Amino acid sequence: MKLKFTLILIIIIVVLFSCESRNKSKVEKYSPKSEIIVENNKKINNERPQKRNNQNTKNLTITTWNIRDLGKSKDVEEILKIAKIIRNFDIVAIQEVVAKDPAGAQAVAKIVDELNRMGNKWDYRISDPTKSPSVYMSERYAFLWQTSKVKLSGRAYLDENLEEKCHREPFIGKFQLKKGGDPFFVVNFHSRKHNDNPEDEIIFFKDYPKRLNSNKIIIAGDFNLNERHEVWNNLYSLGFNAAVKNSKTTLKRKCTIGNYLSHDIDNIYYSNDISLINSGVIDFIESCKNLKAARMISDHLPVFLEFYLN
Repeated sequence: MKLKFTLILIIIIVVLFSCESRNKSKVEKYSPKSEIIVENNKKINNERPQKRNNQNTKNLTITTWNIRDLGKSKDVEEILKIAKIIRNFDIVAIQEVVAKDPAGAQAVAKIVDELNRMGNKWDYRISDPTKSPSVYMSERYAFLWQTSKVKLSGRAYLDENLEEKCHREPFIGKFQLKKGGDPFFVVNFHSRKHNDNPEDEIIFFKDYPKRLNSNKIIIAGDFNLNERHEVWNNLYSLGFNAAVKNSKTTLKRKCTIGNYLSHDIDNIYYSNDISLINSGVIDFIESCKNLKAARMISDHLPVFLEFYLN
C-alpha cells in the first residue's frame, strides 16, 4: 500500500512539472504584447501615445511601417500580431503591400478587420500599383486611420508628377481632424534601393510645400538612407525636421553579440506647422530569441510621431 501511494505521488509530481514546463515555453514564445518603444535610445511603454491622445483630442499619432511582402506570405497569426502592434496609433502609413495579385489588398483589409474587432472603428485606403520600371518593383501603399480622430479629405492618390522620377511614386492623403481645423498632408513613400541613389528621388520632395500649398506636411516611409544625408538639407532649410535621429529601424538576419538592428533608414519628416510631442521606434522584438519569428512579419521596425497642428 505504501509503495502504491509512493508511485502515485511520483506520477503527480511528474505531471505538474510537465505542465509548468509547457507554460514556461508559452511565455517565452514571441508575442507582440511584449512590444516596446525606443525613444532617444531608451525603452518606454507602448501605451504612452494613446494615453496622451485621450487627454488632448488635438494631439495625433502616426506610425509608418514597411511590412515586407504584405500579402499571402502573412498568415492569420501574423496579421493579428501586426494589428496589435499598430492599434494605439491614429494614422498608419504602410509600404510594400504586394501589387502583383489581390493578396496584398486582402491582407490590408484583414488587418483593418482585426483592428475593428479591438474596439475602435478604422477605415483605410489602398493605392493602385505604382507605375514602376518593372512589375517586380511595383507595390501598393496603404493608409489606415481611426475614424474617431481623423477623416480623409477627398481621395488619396499616387503622385503622377513623380511617376517618371521615382521607381515607386508617393501616395498622398489629405487628412483633417474629425472635429475640424486645417487639413494636413501625409506623403507615404518607399524609395528605390540604397545602392541605386534614392536621393535622386527624394530631392523632389522639397517642392511639396508649394505644390500642396501647405506647411502642414508629413513625409513618412522607407527612404533607404538616413536623416543625415545631405539630400534632406533642402527640406531642413524649409523648416522640416526628422522624427527620429540615429535610430536603427531594420533587422539583421542573425544577431551579432546580442544586437539585431542594422540600418537607420525609416523615418517621418514633418514641416514647421507641425509640432513634435513625442517620437520613437517601435521595437517589437526585444531579444534575439524573437528575431526569427519577428522577421516573418517584417525586416523593418515601425517609426511613430506624436504631434499637434500649429
